[in-house]
Amino acid sequence: MRRFSILLCSVLLFSSATAQDRFDVLISNGRIVDGSGNPWYQADVGIIDDRIARIGDLSDASAETIIDASGLVVSPGFIDPHTHALRGIFDVPNAESALLQGVTTLTEGNDGSSPWPIADHYAEIEALGISPNWSVFVGQGTIRSLVIGEEDREPSATELQQMKDMVATAMEEGALGISTGLFYVPGSFTSTEEVIELSKVAANYGGIYISHLREETYQLLDSIAETIQIGEQANIPVQVTHHKVVGVENFGASIDSLRMVDEARARGIDITIDQYPYTASQTGITALIPQWAQEGGREQLLARINSPETRQTIKNEVVEKILYDRGGGDPRNVFISRNSWDPEMAGKNLAELTIEAGMEPSPENAAEVVFDIVRGGGATAVYHAIGPEDVDRIMRHPATAIGSDGPIGIFGEGAPHPRQYGSFARVLGHFSRERGLLSLEEAVKKMSSQTAVRLGIRDRGFLLEGFYADIAIFDAESIIDRATFENPHQYATGMDTVLVNGEIVVRNGQHTGARPGRVLHGPGYQPQGL
Repeated sequence: MRRFSILLCSVLLFSSATAQDRFDVLISNGRIVDGSGNPWYQADVGIIDDRIARIGDLSDASAETIIDASGLVVSPGFIDPHTHALRGIFDVPNAESALLQGVTTLTEGNDGSSPWPIADHYAEIEALGISPNWSVFVGQGTIRSLVIGEEDREPSATELQQMKDMVATAMEEGALGISTGLFYVPGSFTSTEEVIELSKVAANYGGIYISHLREETYQLLDSIAETIQIGEQANIPVQVTHHKVVGVENFGASIDSLRMVDEARARGIDITIDQYPYTASQTGITALIPQWAQEGGREQLLARINSPETRQTIKNEVVEKILYDRGGGDPRNVFISRNSWDPEMAGKNLAELTIEAGMEPSPENAAEVVFDIVRGGGATAVYHAIGPEDVDRIMRHPATAIGSDGPIGIFGEGAPHPRQYGSFARVLGHFSRERGLLSLEEAVKKMSSQTAVRLGIRDRGFLLEGFYADIAIFDAESIIDRATFENPHQYATGMDTVLVNGEIVVRNGQHTGARPGRVLHGPGYQPQGL
């Protein structure tokens, strides 16, 4: 059982304000969508310092700052359970790409990769001063790299204990839980049993296990089964992060993956999901390279690519991934989003790059271009290979929350996945309002309280008296994502006002420059000196 619990008051007091009532901020005449999933209601919200002090009829109250929310929705600020915001937060501490969607809390350390040590990282964030709140998971891949490196082998008993001790340290320093990226090196070299042993440590501190599955293509269901096994044997809540179905041959597999989630939950295994609302993913170009070829790091990978003994085997597997995996069947489906050593590549797909290299754009020739990119220093790519019906089906599932899986947008840099600018606004605008896939109340719940409760983030995620004033105020009739794959550097529109810890960070759709964000420590946090 989680140590974190939340009590929702069944009766709210809606008495009229008296002449003595005075607030720092008063949000009046808003349509309250409180994050619980319950129907909206009309009320005012009074804020004192960083907390919601009153919700009700406050028409007789006064305030230093009054926000007229007539015709607008007032909801909890959104919580992103999966970001890579470490890429960008030190360049753009205002985090406009997130705040202009109403995201008030970001989580890092996903896919098995995290800052280390956690305490030092939190100190850096606090010294920087950022607009949103911030919290991290500890990455299993990071810990394994520090102890074992990128070798494909089992740990010794001493090494396993060292890794367990590191997880304990991270939890005591305030990590939310443990993340894995079992698709990536060195996570891919990790046995299920090793993951279970490390997860038991996080469980002892009340943390969760959040995982990029080992496979999201033809082995998706095996990977779901592994996640369920980890949850059951480690006695830890588990989250399938950015759940999706990759590869045309596999479209529709979410029917079975969601059935497996439901069956596991029915027998008492605490498993949930998060998702970004797009039919393309983004990760390094090495996603097209088999993991075995990446063992030992970059130099050994280059040696294998250049070796007559292994080059053709690797190439055959790259071709296979282009045809049946993240390549979506055609090199045209793989776009370079960021390339630090050759920025001109950004926005071009593998077929275009193959033609520029003087070859026909076949999967075999595209594999040669992939090798050239790896030799040059690597790149990040967008892969158009996710089933749209699976996106809808996963989003409707009651155990699914919304996340972005994106960094902080550095405006104008590269050709990134639009999810970093649009995920939350897209759910509200495209999926809820335009398509009716979710009600407004369901959408807000999936973006706020569902994640707050899951991650053990106290006193946030709901609009309730006594909770922190992380609040999004938006026009439900106009909020929409503007970022596209062709033109990704566009902020979402329709978000009128955002407050973080009671301070206004967005007003009239513009960032105010305020940076009131805080580090939110996980459930096992033990302050130094206590």
